[in-house]
Amino acid sequence: MNAIEIILINFSEIRRRSTKLWDGIPIEYMNWKPDKQAYSIIEMIRHVLEGEHLFHRIIENRGNLGDYQSPWKDEQYIDLKNELNIAEKFRNQFLNMVKGLNTSDLENIRIERREVNQSKKLGDYLNRMAYHESVHTGQMLSYLRTFGIKRPQIWD
Repeated sequence: MNAIEIILINFSEIRRRSTKLWDGIPIEYMNWKPDKQAYSIIEMIRHVLEGEHLFHRIIENRGNLGDYQSPWKDEQYIDLKNELNIAEKFRNQFLNMVKGLNTSDLENIRIERREVNQSKKLGDYLNRMAYHESVHTGQMLSYLRTFGIKRPQIWD
């Protein structure tokens, strides 16, 4: 197994576990949030899905976001199924981009984000993307614990 295959497995496993968690949240709790400044559950789900698209655009542009317009900009929050449906084509585009990489790209392509003083190798940047979703999965588990909702078993 090469580095690209491992990265793809990691992204797949993270999303599988996120989706398993999200599927286990009763619909009546989707708008709950721990305080006024926090994301609600449905907002955090969108943030994760939209974030992947944003990171993908950053990678395509080697760091320059330009005049990025989110495809979610005018979308209403409906439910998990709707959020996943919106994200599906963008997820497929992202995974196809990763599949099209070769291992030397992970080392030789640089993502230069001058506005945040960040310069990273593509391999590093992809791992940071995966970490972003993982952090929010943990945060969501904490939401459920706080609210007393049974947490889905994502550690299978």
